[in-house]
Amino acid sequence: MTSQEQRPLELILARNLLSNLSTPAVLVNGAGDALFYNEAAGALFGRRFEDTGVMPAREWTEIYGPLDEEGRPIPFEEAPLTVALRANRAAHARHHIRSLDGRTHPIEASGVPVVGASGFQGAMIFFWPVPEEGR
Repeated sequence: MTSQEQRPLELILARNLLSNLSTPAVLVNGAGDALFYNEAAGALFGRRFEDTGVMPAREWTEIYGPLDEEGRPIPFEEAPLTVALRANRAAHARHHIRSLDGRTHPIEASGVPVVGASGFQGAMIFFWPVPEEGR
């Protein structure tokens, strides 16, 4: 699928929703490939989506995380987004992500499956930065 028009309607609508939110969020397909992330997520990551385009799951998770308290990668299978993709249910966790400048940011992350009339299509993950006093 090379254009947005060829994607399922549910993913097109999810992208439109995320593009209008100020909460950092990423939209992925059923394989976990990042189809879109919004401006707020781009600010957190240090790069706009327009500069990266679609990214395979392993690539974007290697670059940005999730990471544990010591900065070690959290296994892909344990991330909230993976739970949303594989178990078709919402999941939430606190972990860190890394921006392109090398800094890590503590966040709360919620993965939510995208399901429509034609069934499961992918998932969204939302990030909430954790304030200093919340660590």
